Amino acid sequence: MEIAGYLSAVLIGVSLGLIGGGGSILTVPVFVYLLHVQPVLATTYSLFVVGSCSLVGGARAYFKRLIDFHVVLYFGLPSLLSVFAVRRFVLPVIPEHLFTIGNLIVTKGVFLMVLFAMLMLAAAVSMIRSESKTPVPAIGKERRGGLLIQGLLIGAITGLLGAGGGFLIIPALVLISRLPMKIAVGTSLTIMALSSFFGFFSTLSHYTINWAQLLSFTGIAVLGIFVGTAFSDKIPGMLLKKGFGWFVMAIGLFILIHELCCI
Repeated sequence: MEIAGYLSAVLIGVSLGLIGGGGSILTVPVFVYLLHVQPVLATTYSLFVVGSCSLVGGARAYFKRLIDFHVVLYFGLPSLLSVFAVRRFVLPVIPEHLFTIGNLIVTKGVFLMVLFAMLMLAAAVSMIRSESKTPVPAIGKERRGGLLIQGLLIGAITGLLGAGGGFLIIPALVLISRLPMKIAVGTSLTIMALSSFFGFFSTLSHYTINWAQLLSFTGIAVLGIFVGTAFSDKIPGMLLKKGFGWFVMAIGLFILIHELCCI
């Protein structure tokens, strides 16, 4: 199973390189089911992997001038604060045994994985229904309030589940800031890198990290990004994204059924 886990890291990286997002949503399930990491610790590991992969993508976007730093400020700052608050104050106080129904005990781990499965289903629908329309490139000061609120909400989701920001951030930037899609993607990667690393390092002392496992997994995923990027111009992006969306949906349904049956 460990070999399958590291092979999945290749898949995560390649998918990120091919379609620019979506692959990181598989990180938590891979750590939990293939590498046998506890769910809460898996969300912590996922923050590091997502942050590293987003940093690579964000660096490429920076050199191509595809980042709007005003949006990074107004969206990213509240996202950082929200990720920190959830990781530092909310996640630690969630009890290990949430509630009992008869002989059924709902644990913290089951709760997080069910939430993550629902997030995967939402991400899958987003990828399957995605369109390649370019929005009107206009941004106004009146949109700052919307960016602040969206940053807080999406930061809370990222902090709780360790992933899920990208497919939520990009539509928010497109709708609220009217950013062109390429700039929205580059800006989203920058925000995800900042918020993920901030969430990981701000609560690092709370967990015992297997650095050999985490760094090797992350390194393989990052290498996969470059492999995926090399083939990104040879494969129809929208078709690939929809196909990957169906794959993510299948994994999400599996997790949901597996966790509910194990209660």
